[in-house]
Amino acid sequence: MSTQEDSRSWGADPKPVIDRRQFLGALGGATAALLLGTTMPSEAALRPTLQSQVIRLVKRQREEGIIRADERTAWSVYDFTGAKKLVSINEEVPHQAASMLKPFVAQAFFYSMQEQGSKLRYTAAIRNSMEAMIRDSSNTATTEIMQIVSRYNGGNGPKDVERVLKRHAPGVFQQTSIVEYIPANGRTYRNLASAHDYSRFLWALWHDRMPYANEIRRIMGLPNHNRITRRVSNIPSTVRLYHKSGSTAMLCGAMGIVESKDRRGRQRAYTFIGIIQKSQRTNHYSTWITNRSNAIRAVSGLVYDYMREQHQLV
Repeated sequence: MSTQEDSRSWGADPKPVIDRRQFLGALGGATAALLLGTTMPSEAALRPTLQSQVIRLVKRQREEGIIRADERTAWSVYDFTGAKKLVSINEEVPHQAASMLKPFVAQAFFYSMQEQGSKLRYTAAIRNSMEAMIRDSSNTATTEIMQIVSRYNGGNGPKDVERVLKRHAPGVFQQTSIVEYIPANGRTYRNLASAHDYSRFLWALWHDRMPYANEIRRIMGLPNHNRITRRVSNIPSTVRLYHKSGSTAMLCGAMGIVESKDRRGRQRAYTFIGIIQKSQRTNHYSTWITNRSNAIRAVSGLVYDYMREQHQLV
């Protein structure tokens, strides 16, 4: 299940890595077991994996009616410290992208700017539109940036945004499909992306593998409403979050990077992606989106508890 999200393979599965401390611990346990004539599984072996814990929690949410039978989910967690994928559930399935697409649009702009040289500049006005698009989730600003990208890449509309992304990073945006602008009312159902696309994008963003990654992180880190740390009681307010949420009458989602510190002050970060998609539009949007947002928050809290134990987070 371990997945190395690097620029060489974008999803190749490396061999598991065990450090010296883990090796000696395992060796000590094995020696004790031999002396006693019994098999003694290590504490780590007895502890449920994070993936199994997420599966169990989502199953309970379904049993309680928080997530319904006509709703699909996808989950992804990548640990930057351990350099491994911890959760991969329906990662490759394309879902409605909604507003989670907006950082992709920003990246397409910066790719275009890199190609165009002095013909396309990151002006103060465009920076304001970028911030409105991601921090405030402005659909009007998103259409404006998409139109600029299209203008410099053939003038064929939203599809040009997808073409730019796949021309520069085809291994990242594998299940991404961009075919429509986001209307002012937010009713966009045809643009698609997978949880794995978000995970690969966040990996590249964190490791500065894309142009202006630092600027996109800055904008994604501006304080705003989120479903990953806000109103999650066990996540301290000191964590930093770089994220984007997405909402329609059929989709509730969140993707981002959670950055914390361990007890020795060292940086520890991981990605979290949670998606819940309904088969048909809900007739009770406010109640539906609130309940699904809280379902994602519950999974996020579970993930943070696991990371806190693994990395001694504060």
